[in-house]
Formats: sequence, C-alpha cells, structure tokens
Amino acid sequence: MISVKVNERVAASAAAVWELLRDFGGIQRFSTGIESCTVEGEGVGAVRTITMPGGVAIQERLEAFDDAARSLSYAIVAGPIPVENYLATIHVSEDGDGCAIAWESDFESSLPEEQARGMIEGIYTGSVAGIKKTLGVA
Repeated sequence: MISVKVNERVAASAAAVWELLRDFGGIQRFSTGIESCTVEGEGVGAVRTITMPGGVAIQERLEAFDDAARSLSYAIVAGPIPVENYLATIHVSEDGDGCAIAWESDFESSLPEEQARGMIEGIYTGSVAGIKKTLGVA
C-alpha cells in the first residue's frame, strides 16, 4: 500500500476553502484541465465523472462527508489512472489567519512507488494551487 499526504497552508479562511472543496461536482472551479464534471446521485455514494481533454474520464465516488469537520473522502472507481483501492481524504482546518488543507490517500499501483507517489502528490499540489488562484490568495 502506498500512502501520500500533502499538507498546505492557504491564506484564506477555512470556510472559504471548504466552500470550494465541499461541492463534490464543483471541481472545475479550482482544477485546471477538466472539460466537464457531472455527478450522479447525492451525498455519500454520489459518483462524479471528470472528463479531461481527449475524452479521458475518471470516476470518483464520495465515501464520507462531514460538513462540520470540513472533511470528505472519495474513492477512484474507474479511469485510466494506474491505481487500485484508492481512498483519499481532504480535511480543511483553521490555521491562524488562514487555513490548512490536509489531503491524503492510500492506494496500490502498478507503477513504481516513487512514480505513483509523485503523480498523486502532483494532483494534490496542483489542486491546492488552483484553490489559491481561485480565491486570489497565497
């Protein structure tokens, strides 16, 4: 099992950051390279289909959602990313005059561990950079 954890500070309120992340179907608001995102179902069990350029699609299922704790978990259930048994959790917490995003996952991969870890870390750090850009903060 491979574990990845990214912790990043954002100079915005936890409420503002969570408002972006809590919208399971709103990933296009902060993530680049996405052509569309559709969601089937509501709440835990909902499945979002993220379509990238060239028609590449990834399906993710919402596994847990806690609005009060500003936390959600999701699993990749289909798509071209070479991971299996992937479960990620995002948690947003207050941190002084800003907030902290903890984004972590456990998964298996056919890729060498460092390559798989780098790919997933890149997705997380890119998404956090997109959140900062969307909110106009550092």
